[in-house]
Amino acid sequence: MSREERLEMKSSSANFVMDKPENDERQLINQAPAERGGGAARARSHKNPVLLYVLTVLAAIGGFLFGYDTGVVSGAMILIREDFKLSTVWQEAIVSVTIGAAALFALLGGLLNDTFGRKPVILLASFVFTAGAVVMGAAQSKVLLLIGRVVVGIGIGLASMTVPMYIAEAAPPQLRGRLVTINNMFITGGQFVASVIDGAFSYNKRDGWRYMLGLAGIPSLVQFVGFLFLPESPRWLIQHGDNLMAKMVLKRMRGLDNVDEEFEQIKQTFEEEQRERKESDVTGPVFLRMLQHPPTRRALLVGCGLQMFQQIAGINTVMYYSASIIKMAGVQDDSLAIWLAAVTACVNFLFTIVGVYLVEKVGRRILALGSMAGVFLSLLVLAIAFWFSAQYSPPITYQPAQDRNTSQHCSSYKSCNQCALDDECGYCFSLDSNSSVVNGSCMPTDSSRWDTFAGAGRCAYTNATADHLQDGMYWAFNYCPSRFSWLAILGLVLYLMFFAPGMGPMPWTINSEIYPLWARSTGNACSAATNWVFNLLVSMTFLTLTETLTRPGTFFMYSGLALLGVVFIWAFVPETKGKRLEEIQAVFEGPCVMGCVGSTSPYTQVSGQYGVHPPEPSVCTPILEEERRPEVESESDVEEYSR
Repeated sequence: MSREERLEMKSSSANFVMDKPENDERQLINQAPAERGGGAARARSHKNPVLLYVLTVLAAIGGFLFGYDTGVVSGAMILIREDFKLSTVWQEAIVSVTIGAAALFALLGGLLNDTFGRKPVILLASFVFTAGAVVMGAAQSKVLLLIGRVVVGIGIGLASMTVPMYIAEAAPPQLRGRLVTINNMFITGGQFVASVIDGAFSYNKRDGWRYMLGLAGIPSLVQFVGFLFLPESPRWLIQHGDNLMAKMVLKRMRGLDNVDEEFEQIKQTFEEEQRERKESDVTGPVFLRMLQHPPTRRALLVGCGLQMFQQIAGINTVMYYSASIIKMAGVQDDSLAIWLAAVTACVNFLFTIVGVYLVEKVGRRILALGSMAGVFLSLLVLAIAFWFSAQYSPPITYQPAQDRNTSQHCSSYKSCNQCALDDECGYCFSLDSNSSVVNGSCMPTDSSRWDTFAGAGRCAYTNATADHLQDGMYWAFNYCPSRFSWLAILGLVLYLMFFAPGMGPMPWTINSEIYPLWARSTGNACSAATNWVFNLLVSMTFLTLTETLTRPGTFFMYSGLALLGVVFIWAFVPETKGKRLEEIQAVFEGPCVMGCVGSTSPYTQVSGQYGVHPPEPSVCTPILEEERRPEVESESDVEEYSR
């Protein structure tokens, strides 16, 4: 373009500013950002290249691995404990070391992302997970299995904090929420696939668990190979001074030849952050700078708070009890119970798809708020179901002959509820013609088949009758038959319907958006580590809580925590739908109450100090650059400003 043409365009732009009536300008100011962009924005919304979706799917395989591992271990553990003769301590160790390793490396992932980039960290995570899956599948001892679980936890931790951030930085604003939520859809999809794999290989008593754990290496290998051909995040490239490559990547991701506006906004925001950092007195590690800087401190509070409430709302305990709830409904066959648990995981997956659809329709804040309110109500239903089950628990009416070789303390219990709370006991019963429980007795469990057989008596494993069901006897371990089981199933289904679209994906989606570029890796690392820490905390305290507070008391407690989560989301979580990542920073400039209404004080972006910048506007009133210009009194002033 010649110099004359550029001057002519500049002149036209100036005339547009002069001739535009004030009302038209105010109307334009009040438009949504996508509407202000005119044809270019509309073109972007209709032309999303295949690369963007390929990138999202390959990155979201990390979420699939996350979900698959958490879902498959419960089914695999049934076979592993018999193969290696594991004690309770070893079983807890094999499950919990993965969560502990994930928490630690999610935290370390922030430093790795800042130093090496998003792409190398995802490659590292997929490689490590593949290696861990091979070690688990080939393990010949419980020590090797434990090592494999640690290695897998490292991969899960790195992927859990990097993948949502990578997708968010690559996606355009109008698709960002939907694409990041796809990662959570892959998590629930992984849990569903894991439950199907558990059911399919549960019949292979010898090597079934090896297939369950080892097959996870296939998708992680696909992710590793695919990511070799994918680009780095354009925002990370700008942060590290590779502007030419960043613009080329941005063009590929947008499918446009001209991405100057978006590129310049990202670059300008980063340069402003760097300049303000040099001018301010805030120094030290990124985490300490985040705590000293009020907007990022508020963002960190929101991000970590959402991850905390996701876990203490009891999702893992509800999934843990899903099999027991199904058995309470009268399903006595173990294989059928496993397949029905797969149906439960499928419901979780399907309603996550609903969240993918709704996130850009109703927004993050409303979706999270409605989801947590529904979780609160469904936990109340579950608590009431367990309370009714305890109050109307079948009594102990049959006392078999005592066996001197088995423990006698189980016979001291008076009801099934008391018997079910003891891990060394189970309830043996039969049904009359009206399907009512009769001849119930509390018996010690079989040391190697405690969830299937009693150690002695009518429900014991014997050479004559390997299956006590042939004699019309039923064995209930860790649950009681109840006529209120329909209420428990209703609470379970309602919980998954409300949790899956909102509180499942929204903490990850919102955390991928709310931090400025200089703090994004550390912010996501801290929030992901918070998720894993509370995951571990809830898992380790659940059985203790059920013993001290009883089952209904524990679920009443979880419902109370969910209610606190509703208040937290209403008070602190802002709406980020439709905003560019660089625009979201202004959301946290002011006091974060009732959704963070924006700034009324001239905080700078990095220092947190009062500076020369004008006050940030409320996020409810987006403004144009024209509104920031000084007041003009005459046409000559307008021409001078335009120049």
